[in-house]
Amino acid sequence: MRTIYLIFFIIYSNSIMATDEPDFKTILKDGKIEIREYAPKIIAQVEVFGDFDEASSKGFKILADYIFGNNTSTDGNSRIEMTAPVEMEPLSQKINMTKPVLTEGSDNTWIVSFIMPNEFTLETLPKPNNKDIKISSLPKEKYAVIVFSGLVRESSYLEKETLLNQFIEEKKLKTFGEIKIARYNPPWTLPFFRRNELMIKVN
Repeated sequence: MRTIYLIFFIIYSNSIMATDEPDFKTILKDGKIEIREYAPKIIAQVEVFGDFDEASSKGFKILADYIFGNNTSTDGNSRIEMTAPVEMEPLSQKINMTKPVLTEGSDNTWIVSFIMPNEFTLETLPKPNNKDIKISSLPKEKYAVIVFSGLVRESSYLEKETLLNQFIEEKKLKTFGEIKIARYNPPWTLPFFRRNELMIKVN
């Protein structure tokens, strides 16, 4: 009985934590891999230093502080609703793996991004008080995406990266930039309930 209550609580917690996601349309679906076309969007991002977990925590705290009120708004409403996913990408071109998490290149610098709710424009979005946070407007973009559950560890990352690269090669797609790691769930979510994605911009 306790197990049933625990599962119900986790599912309920995830439902009340549900957040908006960026608009996209699926152009092609092949199992767990998709090609998506994302609508234009606004992001808030910050550069952070550390291994994967450390950088993720640092970036999340900085951006959460911004959306929860450490900003300057024109209408007096400083709170920005949380959206999903939280995205991370390495600043350099090479990702090296160290157990049990990801690290990047030689300088361990990552970009962590929050996607802003669709209701805002660059003019109406509250301005961050933290000068390390950059606000950018992104145009319509196309991504190759692989979806998986569980924890983002060395084995799962390398496996999904290999599958994604094979798909890209088979479809003769051209890639741009680095692979992003997108995570959709709060940290207390059990691994088998988690939704993760590796995604890279394609032509």
